[in-house]
Amino acid sequence: MKSRDEILQIIKEIMQEMFEIDMDEVTLEARLYEDLDFDSIDAVDMIVRLKEMTGKAVKPQDFKNARTINDVVDAVDKLISE
Repeated sequence: MKSRDEILQIIKEIMQEMFEIDMDEVTLEARLYEDLDFDSIDAVDMIVRLKEMTGKAVKPQDFKNARTINDVVDAVDKLISE
């Protein structure tokens, strides 16, 4: 089981590796689309990566309401806990 801090760290690493976003910019309050310049293709890529990370089927609808990094951490935490 991963803690929320561990999930956040993994997300930071993914954001840096896949999207060249500075890890310091990836905070719980950071808004995906406004602050991190995410788009729908980036979101799909992130969902694929999270599926690899969790080993569980990630449904795009689980992330459709995600607007911040905190929302993504919550979704991953819920997925891992199921």
